[in-house]
Amino acid sequence: MSLELSFSPDTQLTEMMRLRVQSLQQRGQKRQDGERLLKSNEHVYRLDFSQQTLNFSHWNIHLPTPGRLNIIATSQLWTPDLTHLMTRQLLEPTGLFWRTNEDKTIQCYEADAQEFGERIAELATVRKVMYFLFAFEEGLGPESVECSIAFQSSK
Repeated sequence: MSLELSFSPDTQLTEMMRLRVQSLQQRGQKRQDGERLLKSNEHVYRLDFSQQTLNFSHWNIHLPTPGRLNIIATSQLWTPDLTHLMTRQLLEPTGLFWRTNEDKTIQCYEADAQEFGERIAELATVRKVMYFLFAFEEGLGPESVECSIAFQSSK
């Protein structure tokens, strides 16, 4: 059975992380050792798993204009309501997708995208939700990008 899950923007968490950056700047403080601060072109998204036993199938990415989208997953160790995001909690590889003016099709590094999808499916076995940083580059923004991931259910 096929299952397609859409990434949902977590505007509240994105705002909370932006306030952390702003607070540090206002007080002239530095980030904690290893802390990963949200960059201005990054937004937090979440993926809610309705099933836990999944096999990665494919990505569904829609970029209406040329640009780059880098999707960075966080590991199961990050609890955004309790802890700051640490760089060691970011998974490799990331999902890098792009579109150029000359080519209307979405490009990606296929092996990385495949491995990234498989890692997400692995984490789904122990997670009900996962958080992601979406980095929008070269003219893309959160208002125009549609992104989902498809799995085959193992049940």
